[in-house]
Amino acid sequence: MKNGFFRRRAKIVLGVDINDAGVRLVELGRSASGYTVQSYAMQHLPAHAVVDSTLVDLEGVASAISSALSRMRTSLRFAAVAVAGSSVITRMIEMDSGLSDDEMVRRINLEADQYIPYPLDEVAIDFQIQDISAHDPSRVEVLLVACLRSQVEAREAVLGLAGLVTRIVDVEAFALSRVSGHALTSIAPGHRVDGAQWVLDAQGMGVACGLALRSFD
Repeated sequence: MKNGFFRRRAKIVLGVDINDAGVRLVELGRSASGYTVQSYAMQHLPAHAVVDSTLVDLEGVASAISSALSRMRTSLRFAAVAVAGSSVITRMIEMDSGLSDDEMVRRINLEADQYIPYPLDEVAIDFQIQDISAHDPSRVEVLLVACLRSQVEAREAVLGLAGLVTRIVDVEAFALSRVSGHALTSIAPGHRVDGAQWVLDAQGMGVACGLALRSFD
C-alpha cells in the first residue's frame, strides 16, 4: 500500500488520532533530551461520527480535525493516522530467508487465505521482517498486517477534507507501543505549550504522539 504500515517517513508529520470520542492532533520536534510537543489540540466528535473505529460521518470528523488544526496554528500539512478495530489483522508468519520483497509479496498473495478472512482486493497489506526464526535459522519471522481498504480510504478522505495529506497509515497498537518505548514523560512541552495543561492531557495523547514519532524513524 502506498502509505504502508511500515514505510519509513519522508516528511515531518502531524500525529492524528481519530477515535470514537474525538480527534487528537500533535506536532512533535526534536530536543537535546528527546522530543518536544510543538503544539497539540483535541476536539470532540458529533455523536456516532465514529463507531467501533469505523468512520461513519466523514464530514463531521473532517470538521473536527479542521477545528483542532485552527487552534494549533501549525504549518504542517502531512499527517500520520492509525487504523484500529476488528478489521485490522496482524499475524507473525515464517518465510524462507533470502526472498526479495517482490517474492514475499507473491508468496503472501498465494497464501493470503490462510491469514486474511477477506477478499484480497478488499484489503491493504504490508509486512516487515522481524528476526531469524527461533525454530529454523533458514527462515525468518515476518510480521504481516492487513486492514480493510475501506478503513484506510476513509481516513485518507477525512484528512483530505481537512486540508491534510496522508503520509503514513499506521496501526493504533503499533503507535502506542512506539510511544511507550519513549515514555510520555520524555516528551516535554515546548515553549508554545501550557506545561500544566499538558500534564493533564498527556495520557490521552499516546496514540497521536506515537504517530508523530514516525517522523523520526
